Amino acid sequence: MEAWTDGRRATGDGRRATGDGRRATGDGRRATGERSVLLAARSAVALYRLLDTLLAFSGDERFTRFFTLVPGSDFDVDTLSVIDAVKGRVLPWEEACRRTYDLVLAASPKGELDRLRGTRVLLPHGAGFNKSIPGEGRADSASGLDPRYLAPDEDGTPITLHALAHPDQVARLAAVDPEAAERARVIGDPTLERVHASLSLRDRYRAALGTGPRTLLVLASTWGPDSLLHRRPGLPAEIAAHLPYDEYQLALIVHPNERSRLGEYELTERLAPALDAGMVLTGPYEDWASALIAADALITDHGSAALYYAAAGDRPVVRVHRGGGELIPGSPMDTLLGGIPELGEARDVREALAAYRPGPGRAAARAAFDRCGEALDLLRTEVYGLLDLAPPRFGAPPRLLPSPAGAARVPAAFDVHAEVSGTAIRIDRRPAGLGMPGHHLAVEHGAAREQLARAAGLLYRRVLPPVAVPPDAAWTASGWTRQALSEYPGCRTAAAVLSAELCVLALRGEARARAVLVGPRSEDGRVVRADPAAALSAVHAWLSGRPGGPEDEVRLTCRIGDRAFPVLVRPATDEETGRLL
Repeated sequence: MEAWTDGRRATGDGRRATGDGRRATGDGRRATGERSVLLAARSAVALYRLLDTLLAFSGDERFTRFFTLVPGSDFDVDTLSVIDAVKGRVLPWEEACRRTYDLVLAASPKGELDRLRGTRVLLPHGAGFNKSIPGEGRADSASGLDPRYLAPDEDGTPITLHALAHPDQVARLAAVDPEAAERARVIGDPTLERVHASLSLRDRYRAALGTGPRTLLVLASTWGPDSLLHRRPGLPAEIAAHLPYDEYQLALIVHPNERSRLGEYELTERLAPALDAGMVLTGPYEDWASALIAADALITDHGSAALYYAAAGDRPVVRVHRGGGELIPGSPMDTLLGGIPELGEARDVREALAAYRPGPGRAAARAAFDRCGEALDLLRTEVYGLLDLAPPRFGAPPRLLPSPAGAARVPAAFDVHAEVSGTAIRIDRRPAGLGMPGHHLAVEHGAAREQLARAAGLLYRRVLPPVAVPPDAAWTASGWTRQALSEYPGCRTAAAVLSAELCVLALRGEARARAVLVGPRSEDGRVVRADPAAALSAVHAWLSGRPGGPEDEVRLTCRIGDRAFPVLVRPATDEETGRLL
């Protein structure tokens, strides 16, 4: 092994910062006994898999980790920025090829991996071998199994270890390269290890996403011409238009290759209608897995994210198609897609999800993953054995997935469909502009466009965060509602949302303000609350049909989907009308 010039990170153009002066010994080990590990990634998705794999060596001071970008992929643009985000030490490719390493980790056999010197360990960068990629390798080869990529390097040295997730993957490897299969081991899936370790964080993830009592519906799109976003690019916005906002939350998982192809800006611009309606676009690393744990249902194409979802619990899943010519017959994804309902029109999404029957998810997960709960321990045992090292006494456990980021945009104007039956009012809110107009337009003042505020029948304002309230100029609840009715002549009802339980409402033509108290409901030990703005729409709709003056007190029921919330409307007290916004 060549001597290290230094032990610090190299920049992308080959320049290095000044180092600490330590040099390696001739057998590839530093004087301190450290082992060098090179993570060789062609794309961001391969790098994410390697980062999960590295957890097998966490806490062992004998390892020094380096990263390099394997050239040749159309999707390598984000790889260096990901390495920079984790503050890894980068070796430019040509320099990486001049050195020798104790261990080379890769999650794709493609590219000139044979130029890298060291014990090579190869992992798949998805949940098995489920599809073929047009234009890559032989037409009949699954991605990752083309014999051309599995051949020994120019010195005749083969890949030392194929670390696979299921015995069927070893059998698939044996069918194309029997010698390679002899060097294969079933170690499980390190990414699934993190998913299983994090299952108890489901409530935390849903809180971070802002899901509340809504059904979280996740859409998963792989990359390429047969992906969900290529075949049905408008589906996220169409579903957002057909599902009530207070009953469903949408999230979208996009394959890192597609994000790399388009760039983040272009992707978000194409998804703007759905994002404006409150859809969450998950992050490409870790966030997608957290969202799958939080999910109640999934819409998928033939991408392997669906297999991780299935492995985390048997919940409803529907397909948008069967994967075109890319899907490998008999693969785990083929098993899944063949046993679940297909979504036709977006308006039929609830019926398609209701048609799912338990079973296909479990069967697909069993076909894709084995040795669940053992992956890091098994990988650690195999690799330490290859390096003739004793594993550390205490191996690092799977790292919990972080909480995902919530929606970047939250709708602040709604077309509200209301059905009044006595004192019961059914409310169905849809983000304004996505569908047909309803009973009234409800708009949050200070969060929506002025044109929408001018058109609102119900205008409401929420309490500002304390730091945003100037101490010498703050509206009272009654002051703002009077001012809103004066400034917006088209508005019939103005309301101040003071808390999750209390609002103050003013109706045009009435001098007396009303308090609206929104009660929670109990569900199997959970307390579930409605958005008070939805309850205001219920009160607004009820008041719109009242021929006479205000009653002293009335009890209403606000129905949102299958839930009913008690709402008390009464005259507001001076203390309530004097509360600051």
